[in-house]
Amino acid sequence: MTHFRHSVSLMIILALTLVFIGCAKPPEAEKSAAKASMDTAVSSGADKYAAGDLDAAKKIWDAAEAQMKEKKYKEAKQDYLAAKTAFDKAAGAVEGGKKVAAAEANAAVASLEEDWKNLKTSAKNLTKKMKDKKTKDAWAADTKAFTKGLKATKDKIANDPASAKENVGELKSIIEKWDTAFKKLAATHLKHKATKKKPKPTKKRKK
Repeated sequence: MTHFRHSVSLMIILALTLVFIGCAKPPEAEKSAAKASMDTAVSSGADKYAAGDLDAAKKIWDAAEAQMKEKKYKEAKQDYLAAKTAFDKAAGAVEGGKKVAAAEANAAVASLEEDWKNLKTSAKNLTKKMKDKKTKDAWAADTKAFTKGLKATKDKIANDPASAKENVGELKSIIEKWDTAFKKLAATHLKHKATKKKPKPTKKRKK
């Protein structure tokens, strides 16, 4: 009877040991699954269109990696599972983020076109007054660059609205540059015109 009890005790200890060893294994499968979800989120554009969700997921991933280094495999497993869910959420939010970015880019392009239209009206009246050939050539070159850039920006909106928004900033700088230049030119012209119209002082005749 004693021998039987001893055997049962050994079996229980052995079973508990095996369970402990099983629990102590590094959660490589969960880590691989989380890594795959992270790669999918990044490749789908989550860094541009779901940055908040992606950052949150990366924090959970970093926590899991820290747990792995400390060999806290149970906690690491839970964090990897949570990280996978978070990365999947980030990937799923990309489409919605793209739509928002596309709407913003379209609005920015419409504003840009209106500003360019107004600038060209100013240019039409002032380019004739440009005496400097270098300035005229610069305006012609920037006009060509703006027209080309605007078309490229519109083409990008459907697939890469975030990049299109960056292009809008570059094109806006061209408008601001020439808006300032034309205002200075107009002010100089008005000053020159006023000086020409100013009557010359008449000399008094000697009696």
